Order: sequence, then C-alpha cells, then structure tokens
Amino acid sequence: MFKFEFRHGTPLVAQIVARIGEMVDTGRLRTGAKLPSIRQFAHQNGVSIFTVVEAYDRLVASGYVVSRLNAGFFVCARTASVHSLDVERPSALSAGSFDNSWYLQRIFENHHLPFKPGCGWLPQNWLFEEGVRKAMRSLAAVDPMQLGDYGDPLGYLPLRAWVCESMRQHAIHIQPQQVLLTHGASQALDLAVRWLVGQGDVVLVDEPGYPNLTNALRFAGVRLHGVPRTPDGWDLAALEDLIVRLRPKVFFTQPRFHSPTGSVATLQQLHKVLRLAEKYDVLLVENDIYCELDTESRPSLASLDNLSRVVYVGSFSKSIAPSLRCGYLLAHTDIMGDFSRLKMFSGLTSSELVERIVHTALSDSHRPRYLRGLRTRLTQAHERCGQRLRNMGFELFCEPGGGLFLWAWHPRIHNAVELAARASERGVMLAPGHLFSTVAATRSWMRFNVAHCENDADAFVYTWLEQALAG
Repeated sequence: MFKFEFRHGTPLVAQIVARIGEMVDTGRLRTGAKLPSIRQFAHQNGVSIFTVVEAYDRLVASGYVVSRLNAGFFVCARTASVHSLDVERPSALSAGSFDNSWYLQRIFENHHLPFKPGCGWLPQNWLFEEGVRKAMRSLAAVDPMQLGDYGDPLGYLPLRAWVCESMRQHAIHIQPQQVLLTHGASQALDLAVRWLVGQGDVVLVDEPGYPNLTNALRFAGVRLHGVPRTPDGWDLAALEDLIVRLRPKVFFTQPRFHSPTGSVATLQQLHKVLRLAEKYDVLLVENDIYCELDTESRPSLASLDNLSRVVYVGSFSKSIAPSLRCGYLLAHTDIMGDFSRLKMFSGLTSSELVERIVHTALSDSHRPRYLRGLRTRLTQAHERCGQRLRNMGFELFCEPGGGLFLWAWHPRIHNAVELAARASERGVMLAPGHLFSTVAATRSWMRFNVAHCENDADAFVYTWLEQALAG
C-alpha cells in the first residue's frame, strides 16, 4: 500500500505528503488507520528517516494525521474545514501586499507551508525534541507541580539560577533577581520598548533589522532611525553622527548573528559602541537570541558593560522548541523591579509549567552533545548554502559560518518583492530585504535560513530560484 514511484524533480517530502493525503481523501486510508513507523516507512521506500519525519510532520500540520505519544501516527477524522495541501497553500500575492505585517501573519498562520527558507527558526527535526519529550514525561511522572497558582513574578527560580550559571560562562555575572523570564524573547523586547521609550522619543535600531522589534517600536510612536550594518558590526561613523545629531534615548541592536545579515560585531566595535553610549547617555538593548548557536566564545555588550547601561535579551526557543515560548531579560538590579511590575501589569506571570519543562530539558545530560552537533550542522549548512547561492550568481553580505542566516543579493534581481510574490504561488516563503528595512524600501537583498535549505524537499527552493533567474 505504501510503495511509491518517486518522480524525478519533485521533492520526496511533497510526493509522500500528496500521496498519503490522496489516499485519505479517497478513502483508501480510513479514519484511525495506523501509518507505518518512521523507520519502517523509510526502509520500505528507500528514503531517509529525516524525509519521513518532515513528511509526517506536514501531514500532522495539515490535519491528515495525528501523532500519539509512544503509539505512532494515525489517520484523523476528516471534516469539511480540512482541505488538501494544494488548497491550503498561500494565495498568490501582489508585490504591494508583501509587507512585514503580512509576513509575520502568514509565516505563523501557515505551519504547513512546504518551503520556508525565509523563516527565522530551525526545522523541527533539528530541534532538541527528544530532550523535550523526556522532560515532559519526567515532570508528569515525578514532579508535583502546583497548578493552582501563578508562580513567581520573575519566573521559575531554578531556571533563573540556570541562566545565571550559563551567563557566567559568557562573562556576565548576575544574580537570580536580575533575571526576568518571559513569554519568549518577543515579550522581553516588548517590555523593553514599553518601559524604556515613549511617544516621540528618538530610538536607534539596526538597518536592516529585526521586524518584530521595529513593528513594536512603530506602535509605540517613536521616531525610528536605522544604523547601517556592516560585515563587522556597524557603520560607526554613521552611528556617532546619529547620536550627536538626534540624541537618541535607546539603541536596540543585535551584535551576534544579526538578523537578517548574519553579521557578528568585532570586539573593537563593541567597545566603541559602549564608549559612545556612555559619552552621550544612551541605553543599549542587546538582542542575543542566537547565542547558543555560536561555536566561539565571544564577548557581548552585556559582558563588557556588566549590565550598567545594557539590557540583555535571550531565548531558549531557538534550539529547544519554538512552541515552548520561553525567553529572558537581564538587567541591573535598580531597574529589574520596573520590568517585573510591567510584566505583571500586562500579563501576570509567565507559564511556570513551560519554564519547568525548559529547565528539565536544559539539564538533560545529552544537551551539550546536541548543541555541539547542531553548531557543526549549521556550519556545514552555511558552507553548502553559500556555495549554492554563489553558483547561481548571488553575492553574499558576509559569511559568518554560524547562526541561521545568509544575506545575499543577485544582480539580475532588481525587485526581490516581486520575486517573493511569485514564489508564494509555489508555496515558497522568501524573505525580501524590504521586510527588514526601517524605511520599507524595496530592496534587492534577500535573507536565507541555511537550515531550511538543506533537506530533500528544500532542494526545490534552489531549483525554483534557478528557473526564476533563467526566466
């Protein structure tokens, strides 16, 4: 029943998803039927386990299949609201509709999108899934969680203590009362925006920069100005000119594995930014959510400043599981109470249940080996993705060798927005440069997530790009 005749040129994952979906739609696979195990399917059909994992994940996301812990994958009951993969693909976009608000909504609403080289997270089978499953089983079996209260306003104390120990390895010396756990890094950044700036304040951000942050700042009514990024960090002359002329209150920045460029600021650049911030009384908010992906031990603004005028934002979601929304904010003791109260005003406490799961997963003895493997895998993905892009004629902004992103442009792509709109017709999520711009200008640059350009299915992205450039 599950023998496939794979067609050349069509991604294996897409073929598996389409075939099983067809069998469910036509009644050949009935509700409750059990699919072969991942290993069994891979062995029977001569495909990799990773291909089957991705295919089954997409079937679960599209409502064809349900995963039952320790039992396997089973066909779901179908309803009129569940459609085939072809129907569920995103509708074609006009270039005018492709803005960062659309991007954020589309990327999070459509989990079944076949190809996501424009997204900002790891593929599911790259995550620490086994550690999370073990943590959940362990907590359910032995940990008497208190479900009748809201937990500590700062967050689960053992996890905050773990953050302190982890940060000491990065030369950031803090106490648990300087750690505020949040509902992901996005909430941490939002708290920083709402407490540190107000209507009409001048605020600096990276240009290009982080769309989630710029949207929050625009909503706060600030006067937003971009500091140009370079392969080594920032255009320091432009930064100093902006500070002298505009006297900004805060500079929100991402020194390490910057999104979208992937660039990493040098030690000299970090020192210069701190000197400027001290001289002109500017607060710094450091977004370091990709710290765990770094193969090198690098200084940060927070480590050099010891949180004197730096607020530091981190996250566990990038390597553990995005669905476990858990991040943290580090700050000087004098202002941490303000952040804690604002967190309570806006949403009470964060989820202690999630924080316990994250803490247990972080304490897993296999996690250090997982992180080493993940970093190596990303380094290799950077090499392969960079080479494929160069072979097609793309020019790279820099080659960080780590993190998630490559920032590239092609001399034949004059409008990356139009290209992204065309790609959406084929279920491909690209990230054109204007999504990351403070001035929303049409850009020829594009951001590529190297981890989503690796497996059999995502080879389709390269094929499509080659055809688009030839057309």
